[in-house]
Amino acid sequence: MVKFGNRGKGIACIVASAFGFALMAFFVRLCDDFGGEITCFQKSFFRNVLALVIALAVFCRDRRREPADGELQPSMAPSGKAWVLLVLRAVFGTVGIFANFYALSKIPIGEGMTLNKTAPFFTVLFSWIFLGERVSWRQFGHLLLAFAGAALVMKPGFRGGGTFAAAMALTGGLGAGLAYVCVHQLGRMKVNGAFIVLFFSAFSCLASLPFTAVDFRPMTFAQVFILVGAGAGAALGQFGVTAAYRYAEPRSIAVYDYTNVVFTALFGFAFFSQVPDALSVVGFAVILLAAFGMRRS
Repeated sequence: MVKFGNRGKGIACIVASAFGFALMAFFVRLCDDFGGEITCFQKSFFRNVLALVIALAVFCRDRRREPADGELQPSMAPSGKAWVLLVLRAVFGTVGIFANFYALSKIPIGEGMTLNKTAPFFTVLFSWIFLGERVSWRQFGHLLLAFAGAALVMKPGFRGGGTFAAAMALTGGLGAGLAYVCVHQLGRMKVNGAFIVLFFSAFSCLASLPFTAVDFRPMTFAQVFILVGAGAGAALGQFGVTAAYRYAEPRSIAVYDYTNVVFTALFGFAFFSQVPDALSVVGFAVILLAAFGMRRS
């Protein structure tokens, strides 16, 4: 039986997270095809409601579970410093969601996702700045290689116009990067992972509720069902990324977040008949090459 170390577990979790967020993006993209246009705040609210319910159920289960012999029980009552990090994680993550959803409704998805995929760079950069984690040139090179592969797949045009929306997409990547640094530090402090997801989901729901109430758009039954699917994907993504950065340092696993691009393309091929062109195939190969190189570094 193969046993994974913490780094291997971190890689497995971040790949699962990438799949979850790709599933979420698929459902969010599908939503507008089954009814009227819905605001980014309304999508964000419903995206987080199901994640909130799932996180609450998992947290309650963890509170009742007795730790195994020799197992260190994660903290169910965070300290003062942990609360600061929880709030920062929630703020950065929520800003990232709002900014990303706004950008994707205003500019081509390839441009928006390329700018949003700066998140792994920001995660590694801020881990180096704020947490003092060492990053080798080789690791940073693999991260650049993966980003280049993602750009080949998404092929942004950047033809001018939509400057504010492009800035919002970049803000989304920045917010996500900062949020993941907070998650990593919370993991170091042994804060319960379900509580991290629970706090973030509750914060995001409350933050989006006023905007949703002011400009609520009626939804079809299909749209409600689709957004439940988006919430399930978001829950998998949140639990996956929270576990990943608890197990391993960002510099060693951030590159695997780019598997999201591969999963998103597969969904596009399977459900929207979007056949990858030659550049996309090369991009997939570059991402996999970068991931393999990072695994060996």
